[in-house]
Order: sequence, then structure tokens, then C-alpha cells
Amino acid sequence: MLSVAARSSRSRLILSRFIARSLSTETVASASADPAPPPPPAKHPAPKTRSRLSPAPRPAISHRRQVSPQLPPTFGQNQLLPVSNTTRALLESIVADFDAPIRYAFAYGSGVFEQDGYVPDPKGPMLDFMFAVTYPQHFHSINMNQHPNHYPLHARALGSSFVSKVQEIGPGVWFNAFVKTKGVTIKYGVTTVDNLCSDLLNWNSLYLAGRMHKPLRIIKDEPRVRLTQQVNLVSAIRAAILILPESFSETQLFETIAGISYSGDPRMVLPAENRGKVGNIVRKQRDQFRELYYRLVVGLPGVQWPIWSTTIRQDVGPQARAAHLRKLPSNLLAKIRYRYQREWSVPDSEMAENATWMKIAGDEKLPLVLHEEMSGIVRYPATVQSLKGLVSGGLITSARYSAEKVGKWWRGSKQAPSQ
Repeated sequence: MLSVAARSSRSRLILSRFIARSLSTETVASASADPAPPPPPAKHPAPKTRSRLSPAPRPAISHRRQVSPQLPPTFGQNQLLPVSNTTRALLESIVADFDAPIRYAFAYGSGVFEQDGYVPDPKGPMLDFMFAVTYPQHFHSINMNQHPNHYPLHARALGSSFVSKVQEIGPGVWFNAFVKTKGVTIKYGVTTVDNLCSDLLNWNSLYLAGRMHKPLRIIKDEPRVRLTQQVNLVSAIRAAILILPESFSETQLFETIAGISYSGDPRMVLPAENRGKVGNIVRKQRDQFRELYYRLVVGLPGVQWPIWSTTIRQDVGPQARAAHLRKLPSNLLAKIRYRYQREWSVPDSEMAENATWMKIAGDEKLPLVLHEEMSGIVRYPATVQSLKGLVSGGLITSARYSAEKVGKWWRGSKQAPSQ
């Protein structure tokens, strides 16, 4: 055991070492410290500066589900038909003049692509546009504030909610006609992207899908519309080749496709459209039709169309025709199914069988049935839209538009015998 003196000496040694270490630590800490000690933390931190934008902008990287499909850059290149630089600049400047948001826009008609037998108006052609938007009431509210003269007096008085409600009726389009802008006269229709894509896929009314069977100039593109438009074009080919014989010309194909939207249009019965309009369109726009459809036609099974030829051949066997038939748009297919089920008294359970569809595909009356059912789809929406013109344009504008249509019909009918 250690003596008392030894234990006392050891305690003093430990105490001296502890004091030396403490002094050394304080010296180092004081040497490395800032001249001024940091201020104490605030009890209530200052609020972050808020963005002036309301609502605040979304982050650059969003984890929300993408609504529009991601398409390859070359997908649907056949839809991008060229026009002259002058026409392109004019069309783009007209659409850019609208402050209201437009997701998809295209121009169509004789003012964009030339038509045979068309007698130019001395005052210049009316350029036709179609705009697809997300929220129609929002669009019309902004557009009515920017361009009040585009709307009739009663529409301005009743407001954008009235206009959007009228737009929903029938094929779902609101038209403003005889609008003066950029030194030309235009007519533009407004629909929704949802309504447009639904018609392109299902042929609910063929009012929009039928217009887009023919050459048009896309001004504002949208991936979802481009995808559904490609489906629409293929559907038009399938319907046409089911009507046509085993061998046919490209002119017959293009005229059959272009005629789908006119087959039940009441304007073709009244003196409001040139009876030879379909042929006039195809004769002057053959190159555009070929660009639009050639690669899609040769991609279908059982169809041969050599690039150097104007003659197309198809497999007319029941199995090949049934494959085309069953891929027609749902609305048309449902009408064909119901018609044959009623005429043949086939139970509903048997209509789903391949043998029944092959029997329908081999029926010699199928081309006539297709023509009649497509005419039936077109007829009602086209009639409703013509009557809506009285509301969207007013009596004066509607009378003026009808008079110009009759004038075009009269000039076309006078020129028809000489063609």
C-alpha cells in the first residue's frame, strides 16, 4: 500500500496535468475563434420571399404522370405536309395572334391547298382553321376579351359559359366566321383536345375525323393528337379498302377516303356544295394524299402498292377482310355488328366468334352497309352543326355564309360540264 505522502504527491501530479490540458484547450479555441462571436439564432426566422406568380411556378422536374405520350421524333411525319413559305408564315402569324391558349391547330380547305374547279373569290379565299383547346370556357373568355368582334352580339352578352355550352352540342365545335385579320378573311372552329381525339379514335361523329382524312397544314402540334390522327388515317384506309374491289387505282382510294365525311352531309343534298367536290380535291392534291397515306397503306397486311405504280391490289379473302373489319373504329363497328345481328337474327354470344366476322367480311353487301352506316354517323352531327351556325354566327352571318356556299356551288356546277 502507498503511503500518505506518496498518495498526496500523485494527486498533485494528476491535478497539474488536468490544469495544463485545460489551459491548452482554451488557448487553441480562442486562437481559432472569429473576432466577433456569431449572433444568437432568431426565435422567428424571416419568411422566404414568395414568387410574384400566382399560382407559383411548378418545379422544373415534375414527378407527375405524363399525360401526352412520348413519341419518336419521326412518328407521324406523313402528317406534316409542306406549303409555300408565304402561306406558312401567314398561317402561323394568324394563330400566334390569339392570346387564348391553343394546344393544337391546323388549317385546311381551298385556301391552303388548291382544289380543281375552284373559282377564286375576287375578295380572296376564306382560310379555314380548327383549334383544339383544353378548357373551352377559359379560351372563349380570353378570346372574347381580346377579339369581341369575332362573336355575335348575343354571344358577347351571354358570355363565355353560354358559348362553351353551345359548343358541346352535337359534334362539339363552335365556329367564328368572316373574321378579318392580317389582311385576309378567316373562319375558325374551336373544340377540345379530348373531343377531337375521341372522334379520331372512335368516329363518334366523323365531323372532325372526316376533315382530317384530307390534307391539312398543322400549325401547332400535340403528341396525343398526332398519335390518334395516325390511327384515324389507318381507319380510313381500312374502311376504304373494304369498299373497294381486289384491284383499284390510287385515285379510287383517295376519292373513297375523301368522300367519307361528305357521304351523309346534308349540304351535299342541298345546293350548298359542289357535287364534284371530292374529285376536285383529289385531282389537285394527289401528291399530298400520297404523302399522307402511301406508307400506311403498304404497312397493312395483304395490301400491295409498288412505289412506281398507281394500282393497288389487296387480299379479298374472308380472313384478311375480317382482320380489317374488326379493327374499324368502335362506333362504326358497333353499328355494323348491330345491323347484321338484326338482319341475320344472330345471338349476341355468337357475334364475338371469328366465324361470324369472317361471314360478315365475305358478305357481298358489306361495301353498301359500310357506306350507309358511315353516312348515318355523319348525318346527324352535320345537321346539328349547320343549325348551330344560327346561334354561333347569328342570322346575318349565317345567311351570308349560306349565300357564299350557294355561290360556290353555282360556279362549280357551271364549270363542271367543261371538265
